[in-house]
Amino acid sequence: MITLGSRDMRSLPTRTEAVVFDCDGLLVDTEACWTVAESAIFAAHGHPFGPEQKALVIGRTVEAAGEAMAQYLGRPRAGAELTTELLERVRQELSRGAAALPGAVELVRACRAAVPIAVASNSPRELLDAALWSAGLADCFTHSFAADEVRCPKPAPELYLTACEALGTAPQRSVAFEDSATGVASARAAGLYVAVVPSLPGADLDHDWRGTSLLEPELLAWAGGLRDGPAR
Repeated sequence: MITLGSRDMRSLPTRTEAVVFDCDGLLVDTEACWTVAESAIFAAHGHPFGPEQKALVIGRTVEAAGEAMAQYLGRPRAGAELTTELLERVRQELSRGAAALPGAVELVRACRAAVPIAVASNSPRELLDAALWSAGLADCFTHSFAADEVRCPKPAPELYLTACEALGTAPQRSVAFEDSATGVASARAAGLYVAVVPSLPGADLDHDWRGTSLLEPELLAWAGGLRDGPAR
């Protein structure tokens, strides 16, 4: 077993059968799109938008984000309205394009060369496909799962359980890559090992490995070690 980073007491297993990636803020720089949209909505209601407000919505489904904003803005009955506005604003921002985050393409390809991989995203299918296509990652995954394709998206475990089932592996022999507390909760509930690269600097996320980006050299070393054999 390779220990990834001396700053962690725990590690990710080299005997891994599958890897499941989050998308927004982890593989693709879409959080900037979401932040522009969220900031505009908060500003329209006379509120600033900073790290505290971002923490309320990051990693959530668009519906859950809309409800969270409605509560924060003092408009508890406006969840559906704000959800619709948020979706449209994100759609407009994402139409301008979003790049793969540093190290994402290299890590995805290295993992794909060794084990089955998938994407499990809390975005609706429309936005997930747009993000992967824009970042040049659409052809890297034969399996991807969106929030509007399951009954209970993150933080419930269904997205990760569905991904592991499609990949033909047990969650306990799989690794999830996440960037938010919502995603980590989902992966943990499903029973996967968890690697995190937080979108919010300083966020205290549960993890088996934590890094500042997917460019961390030990990640590619770990992915290269996946070729050694099936999970034990």
